[in-house]
Amino acid sequence: MPEEDLVDIKFRLYDGSDIGPFRYSSASTVDMLRQRIVSDWPKGKTITPKTVNEVKLISSGKILDNSKTVDQCKTPFGDQGGGVIIIHVVVQPSLAKTKTEKKVDDSPRKIVCSCSIL
Repeated sequence: MPEEDLVDIKFRLYDGSDIGPFRYSSASTVDMLRQRIVSDWPKGKTITPKTVNEVKLISSGKILDNSKTVDQCKTPFGDQGGGVIIIHVVVQPSLAKTKTEKKVDDSPRKIVCSCSIL
């Protein structure tokens, strides 16, 4: 594989720590990156993804689409040779977890005001 087809990427976690850098082919998909993150997730973190679907990758302020390749996601800054691309990792818990949380009562309430006019 030619050297120019490889991209160095490290993943920045919520607490500022990093996973990587790792070398990926420009043809690697975002889904492949997400799978690597889940398998290499550091032990002892308070937030840990349980599945690949809980992981979102963000580069240059954009959520990366699973079907896109690394080459399609590169920004002009990533095209400068020798640099490491930093991709931010966001872990979103599954919907099943949020449904079990306590529900907030949103029903309308009567407000009673005792005002006196002088």
